Amino acid sequence: MAHTRNTGPAKSTDASRRRAQSRRRAERKRRAERRHSLRREVPGIVAVLADEQDFSAMRQYRTFAFDDHTAYLKEADNLLRSLARRQQHTAVALFDPEDFADYCDATGLDPDCPASRSRFTADVAGHTACIRYTGEPLTTLLPVLIDTAVRQATQEYATELLAGLGACADCGQDIGRAAYQRAFHTLRRLLDTAGAGIHHLVCSVPAPDEQLLAVLHADTSADVPSAPTADTEQTAVAALDPAEAAEFATVLAVGMALETTGGIVLRTSNPDTPDRLHGWRLHQGLLVPLTAGEVFSAYCTDAATGEPLSPEPGVEYCPGFPVTSPDDPDPHR
Repeated sequence: MAHTRNTGPAKSTDASRRRAQSRRRAERKRRAERRHSLRREVPGIVAVLADEQDFSAMRQYRTFAFDDHTAYLKEADNLLRSLARRQQHTAVALFDPEDFADYCDATGLDPDCPASRSRFTADVAGHTACIRYTGEPLTTLLPVLIDTAVRQATQEYATELLAGLGACADCGQDIGRAAYQRAFHTLRRLLDTAGAGIHHLVCSVPAPDEQLLAVLHADTSADVPSAPTADTEQTAVAALDPAEAAEFATVLAVGMALETTGGIVLRTSNPDTPDRLHGWRLHQGLLVPLTAGEVFSAYCTDAATGEPLSPEPGVEYCPGFPVTSPDDPDPHR
């Protein structure tokens, strides 16, 4: 007697199993996609040892895997590129070995441990200079990052100096805040009087522990009246980068409040005309215009050797112009 094989239930079971497996694979894929999407929303920070000296300081740690700074920077660059390919927002900061050692001492962490370096980077990221990585080579990004860090440190130090001056014994006004307001007022008047053009200003002020330097760029090459008016002031202020303006005014305020030496140089450029150079020196908290000869001497003398330098072609050495008025705030001395 022949027997017929009944495959119906088996086929049904196999099909159900395949459908279940397909659903599980689809669910795993959806979870992976969600994790990938969420990962793109998590910011990252890469702290870099920018120079040979900092790199050498980290080589004392056994867990630091590199022995060549060039190779280290190349690997850091590759890491940043890989993060960018994942569409992950990444910021680049400087890694300071001295600050790291102090951090480990204060927190009781083992400095010879990758996890400690990672925690240090995460904890100090909000207090140090960071630049968003947008795909540029690390060799291009590092000079900008270093400049940003120096500017931030300068402003922090200058701000601390101003904050430590306290209140005026005569009127009770905060001396540092008053000096900052006067410095910003002076900066605005400088740009108002300089008129239309692309302006490059440098302020240098000696402080108790270091020489403070601030640089500011402003483009007022649109139609700006030559005489200072309220509207002109608004135009000049609008042409400024707020962060640069704050840094510049803070450094100038230190010189004004402490009545140090130092000064400002201003270079103005316009199409088809020579650049104009102007200068001022700080005296008893006020900016005093330099003569054309003093401006020429300042620019055409080697600061290191005192030897004369050739005048720069296409440049006019001009006297500084008055930047004070009866309406200026009174200095606190």
